[in-house]
Amino acid sequence: MARILLVDPSETAARAMKGILARGEHRLAAVASAQAAWDFLRANVKVDLVFTELKLAGAGNGLSLVQRLKGDCLMKLIPVVFYAEHGDRESVKRGLDLRVQGFHIKPYHDDDIFSEISKAEANPWRSRHFEEEKSFCRMMGLQPADLHRMLDEVRTAAEAALETLPELAAREQDTKIAALLRPIVERAEAAGAWGLVESLNGCIECVQQGGWVRLAAELESVRFATQLIRHRLDDSINPPGFLTGSEQAGEKLAQERALWKAAPAAKRCPVVDWAHLQREIDALSGMPIIDTSAASFQMMANGHPSCLNPIMDLVDRDPGLAALMLIAANKEHPAKEGENIIEDARLSVSMLGEARLASLARQVVVAPSPYMEIPPVLSWPRFWMFQRGVARIAKYTCHYLEFYSLESQARMAGLLHDLGALVLLHLHPVGFQVIVEYAREYRVPLSEAEKLFLGCTTREIGAHFAERTHLSPHFVNAIRWVGDPASSPGDRPLVAIVSLARDLCQHCQVGACGEPDLGPPPPLEETPEWLILKEHLYPSFDLRKFELSVHAACQDLRHDFSGHG
Repeated sequence: MARILLVDPSETAARAMKGILARGEHRLAAVASAQAAWDFLRANVKVDLVFTELKLAGAGNGLSLVQRLKGDCLMKLIPVVFYAEHGDRESVKRGLDLRVQGFHIKPYHDDDIFSEISKAEANPWRSRHFEEEKSFCRMMGLQPADLHRMLDEVRTAAEAALETLPELAAREQDTKIAALLRPIVERAEAAGAWGLVESLNGCIECVQQGGWVRLAAELESVRFATQLIRHRLDDSINPPGFLTGSEQAGEKLAQERALWKAAPAAKRCPVVDWAHLQREIDALSGMPIIDTSAASFQMMANGHPSCLNPIMDLVDRDPGLAALMLIAANKEHPAKEGENIIEDARLSVSMLGEARLASLARQVVVAPSPYMEIPPVLSWPRFWMFQRGVARIAKYTCHYLEFYSLESQARMAGLLHDLGALVLLHLHPVGFQVIVEYAREYRVPLSEAEKLFLGCTTREIGAHFAERTHLSPHFVNAIRWVGDPASSPGDRPLVAIVSLARDLCQHCQVGACGEPDLGPPPPLEETPEWLILKEHLYPSFDLRKFELSVHAACQDLRHDFSGHG
């Protein structure tokens, strides 16, 4: 897990970056100005990489921030990547002259971001301020515990000196300051703490040259170096700036959660009944999109794209955005009698065009991703992986079983099958959390917990929304009956394939959907979906070979979606 600082005045950029980073389980902090970035970095040595825009709020810009970092004896090693909205040739040249790690042009691209993170993690900048532990211990005849003790002792000595130095500096006691610091320098050299050595020597040089005004900055470097040692000795420390939304949840959230959690014991269930939910769904102005995905879409759609392919790629792998495009395209291009309704999200993007996409981006309905952070059960990145996994495995299953005509339809139905969860997350985010937690605590299916608190399931919520917004009837059936394909009045092979893909992704842990672990699943040949599908297969079909193949495909997806590939 990397900790990333984004320096960008755009809130949309911050939400988009947060969504991408969360897929690799990385953490993000965002500031708007060069000075705020400097202050944040001084207070948080655990920043692993900085992404900065060229144009920033207030005084200074991205280039001046990097110049300031490069002038600091410790922070000069922090890797920086420019991610600018516009990059003229001169700015790119100046950035590269400052030896930044990378320079990219917005909008963000997942692969580029994860590649830059991998570069930063391959040679962490904080480690370069210390000797490599194993080789240093071997060379010096030390045990790791001895080295850790030495580092802690020199840190303590440096922190004690910091308490005394301002008073000595006020009296310009250069000899006493040098006498105080030199023994600490020797101990820091013996412990291989070269960052502390450099900052202490900077203080000594400063007072010897009479640079009393500059001494305050040098003392800040010493303080920063002691924090480097502290975090090297205890890597579990998580700076406040990188706490997640759920970790920062306030009192209001706690009170609302208490009301939902107490409802079963107080016999106040359902907390929200089905009739009320239907009215709320009917009042929605559009498909709820997770906030970070919405931000990525807004960046791309409002950036006057010369090519729609990046938007198509984004839409094609996000359930909310895919639904939004299909709804909009079918509304603007209603199917005439005898024509098929639009079922391809990529095609929808091209049919809508740049102007309509920009309009949709301005009116997007947002679902809050922090409320999907339910450790260790669920998070938005894991939910996103699960929906994409179901889509990919549904298509894979169609191809393997030779249901070729269903491949495209099954993939999109798999991506959309859990739209009801996003609708509920938008309408009642705390209720969404409590329902998932209740199912896990009492080890009941998620649908049972949903019926208790809502009087319905998210499958019913999703199907009602899909019908109201005129999504394809095939998708409506898949959404409504994915948990019970045998009851589907139509599209039973399609529903069975999506249901099978869902079960496989859950069993192989391709992301997560919020379902609790209720023990081993039944054999594949005994599941309702397989009883439907086997009617369309030859008696000689090798089920065991199929199981091995699809499980291997699931493992490949886990790696592909992880963000660490």
